[in-house]
Amino acid sequence: SLCCFGLSSGFCFCVFIYFQLDPENTGFIAVENFTSLVEHHELQLDPSKLDMLLALVQSNEEGQVCYQELIELMSSKRSSSFRRAIANGRRTLQREILLDETGLGLYKRFVRYVAYEILPCETDRRWYFHQNRLCPPPVFIAIVTIVQIIVFMCYGIMLNKWVLQTYQPDFMKSPLVYHPGHRAQVWRFFSYMFMHVGLEQLGFNALLQLMIGVPLEMVHGILRISLLYMAGVLAGSLTVSITDMRAPVVGGSGGVYALCSAHLANVVMNWAGMRCPYKLLRMILALVCMSSEVGRAVWLRFSPPLPSSGPQPSFMAHLSGAVVGISMGLLILRSYEESLQKQCSWWVIVFSFITFLLFAIFWNIFAYELLGVQIPPPP
Repeated sequence: SLCCFGLSSGFCFCVFIYFQLDPENTGFIAVENFTSLVEHHELQLDPSKLDMLLALVQSNEEGQVCYQELIELMSSKRSSSFRRAIANGRRTLQREILLDETGLGLYKRFVRYVAYEILPCETDRRWYFHQNRLCPPPVFIAIVTIVQIIVFMCYGIMLNKWVLQTYQPDFMKSPLVYHPGHRAQVWRFFSYMFMHVGLEQLGFNALLQLMIGVPLEMVHGILRISLLYMAGVLAGSLTVSITDMRAPVVGGSGGVYALCSAHLANVVMNWAGMRCPYKLLRMILALVCMSSEVGRAVWLRFSPPLPSSGPQPSFMAHLSGAVVGISMGLLILRSYEESLQKQCSWWVIVFSFITFLLFAIFWNIFAYELLGVQIPPPP
């Protein structure tokens, strides 16, 4: 058989169907013949994929199965039409829910925990649980957090100060801090995320991005979550350059609030389907902590507790990160295993973000001089 040549059972199954049930190469297979084959095949298929196949067939209203959708399923690529079919046929799936599965190892139990924390649909949770692989690992959030801790430790040792580091003049001389007087140094619009006001801000950001960012990256992948995080960071510095033109920016709060607000909005919009324990209590605690951090940033910005040589870091990065999370982030989290490029709403959000980016670039080039903004001298 084909499996003897090292091909997967799923591929063998697709090839067998192609030759046996679609000899005229029409691209479609009759539902009756397909159902009979699925129920009596001798190949060892992934149980989760077998359930998906049966659901796809039983929810089909046209009497035929698209061969291309079958290929996408067996290669772990699910189209939006396939997801609609699964949504219509999910009541026909007879396998037990993940919480009833026993004998799981430590890693699989963690994967199941992540599935119930992030995904609102039992079908998606089962799909993620059976398709999860360690490659690629969720390294983006971990690397960002490690770099932030290392940078903070270096400046803490150098300045001999671990709280309210921004009151030290040498802190603002860092090439990583965003300062309005150094707007021409483009990397500062991103690199400020590695600097923090003090141990309290670093601890809050690191805890949130590890607790929320790592599970999100495990489910949605490094590309989508890194895009969301960096979009929040960039939106944070650009928003400050427009709305709080004399203030510097430090901290990864723009990216952190993008992740957190996207996840919280996704939980609220799928409240009935989410199965994470104590979700109401955790939602309240998360909102209280995030609001408290914003309040602390506002207090430090307008009522600094110590004498300073210039304006303290702005709080607007927190708010703009939340806006990015509720808009771009929510769409990303609601599109598990779906192509973003095929959704009109995705392109609307991308167009809006690019428009904002272009406006911010022109603002930074011309507005400061036209408005006569008195920028504090850069350190």
